[in-house]
Amino acid sequence: MYPQLAFLFFILLSKTTMGAESDPVDDFCILDENRVCKNPRLVTPEDFIFPGIKFPGNFSATGFSSVAVNPSSFPGLNTLGMSFVRADFRPGGINPPHSHPRATETVYVVRGKVYSGFVDSTNRVFAGVIEQGEVMVFPRGLVHFQMNVGKSDATVFGCFNSQNPGMQKIPNVLFGSGINDELLEKAFGLSLRQISVMRRRFLPKKGF
Repeated sequence: MYPQLAFLFFILLSKTTMGAESDPVDDFCILDENRVCKNPRLVTPEDFIFPGIKFPGNFSATGFSSVAVNPSSFPGLNTLGMSFVRADFRPGGINPPHSHPRATETVYVVRGKVYSGFVDSTNRVFAGVIEQGEVMVFPRGLVHFQMNVGKSDATVFGCFNSQNPGMQKIPNVLFGSGINDELLEKAFGLSLRQISVMRRRFLPKKGF
């Protein structure tokens, strides 16, 4: 009996030890040009300030722009387990259905009126219009979407509980990833011609 107890104790101890370093062991880690933590004595207040979301990004054909902020653009976020995004919408502009496989997202409306929602794993839609000063949360991994339903531009601020939330845009996943045409034809009842049209819209553009 004692050998079994010793083995069980070893397994539990190993799991505890391996999990003990899951959180940062330093106050912060500002990466330098060599991708190593900068000497704390060389860190300045400017390392924790990011001015890059003062203005919208470039707008797409759907009337949507976004400026993603993560440790690559804002080193002060490194190891803190978070990232964020500024998103702007022209009237009628949309952020198409998409998901973040590694993060829950909260969205705060800075200005405007945005139809916003998500779909759970039973295909139930949770959606409504959120206005300036209101917040909505999108659970991790669930498909969600947004559309400006106001008469003027709208701006939202999204925050993720991961420094690398990932993103899968549903139209791009289906028609821009190279999934077999026959499968798409059977799944959606589309003709090969219609699938070809969709592919031209969502396949990644080639070039520099």
